[in-house]
Amino acid sequence: MPVRQSADGIRLSVRVTPRASRNAVSGIGGDEQAFLKIMVTAPAEDGKANAAVQKLLSRTCGVSKSAIVVAQDATSRRKMLEIAGDPHRLTAAIRDAIDKTGGSTGND
Repeated sequence: MPVRQSADGIRLSVRVTPRASRNAVSGIGGDEQAFLKIMVTAPAEDGKANAAVQKLLSRTCGVSKSAIVVAQDATSRRKMLEIAGDPHRLTAAIRDAIDKTGGSTGND
């Protein structure tokens, strides 16, 4: 599971695919370290893809966009996000999003 709980929220490891055909959580991936696969239609320029990820995850988790911060690797496809809020509720929301994808895992 790509989520680590903290006292004030969660840390979420993600891999973003910009310029995708749709905005969606598309499953989980990774062998050693799991990550949430996210597709966004926005290009990876001027922070547009990061903003699209924040918008998508704010809807998925039921938090404001300002509650989601890129904590590491803002310009990389692989990122670490921090999401403020109830860690148990946020983890459940991420788990539900993964379940809706069929829990797909890939070798990427």
